[in-house]
Amino acid sequence: MAAESLSDRILRENDAVLGAMLSHRFVEDVKNDRLSKEAFERYLVYEGAFVDSAISIFAYAAATARTMPQKRWLIAVLDALANEQIAYFERTFASRGIDPSSFDTRIPEVEAFRVGMLDIARRGGFLDTVAAMFAAEWMYWTWCRQAANRPISDPLLKEWVDMHVDPNFAAQARWLKNELDMAGETLEDDETVRLSAIFGRAMQLEIDFHDAPYL
Repeated sequence: MAAESLSDRILRENDAVLGAMLSHRFVEDVKNDRLSKEAFERYLVYEGAFVDSAISIFAYAAATARTMPQKRWLIAVLDALANEQIAYFERTFASRGIDPSSFDTRIPEVEAFRVGMLDIARRGGFLDTVAAMFAAEWMYWTWCRQAANRPISDPLLKEWVDMHVDPNFAAQARWLKNELDMAGETLEDDETVRLSAIFGRAMQLEIDFHDAPYL
């Protein structure tokens, strides 16, 4: 029987917290086309602010990456964040007349997510960032694949969901998974335990963050 990969072990050990996120009210509201305009617009502002932080997070990963293929991949990720995802928020804010400065992005649930994810990248190494972003991107790719097959009446919400099932995003989620699996072949058990805990911490931060649009 083949040995369990590191990413599969992490997913198994964090099944409860991942399941809580995948069944979150926000996810269910999107999948069932009942997310309110107000909650969606708050989410847009909070998530748009976090994508700016994600650029810093992936920059830390690029700075601590060990190989040139890793650096090249992460440079492409940074380009996509800056020129595709940020552009989506700029277009969406303009089309809906949203002024991000009129929203409080420092509420505890949003600020804890930003600070917590940045701290993982700033204080840890390459694999710490990979584990945290694997949590975020694997989660999004998982539930958005389900949501993409359902009717979504808001075209901008539909576009957001579709961005997370795009082949490029799927490739990114798989790349993070593969990076963990390759590293896991030589890591000591205490290190795999630590990375699994980082995944769980990041997922709990995601859960609290997704509570924020309803507050």
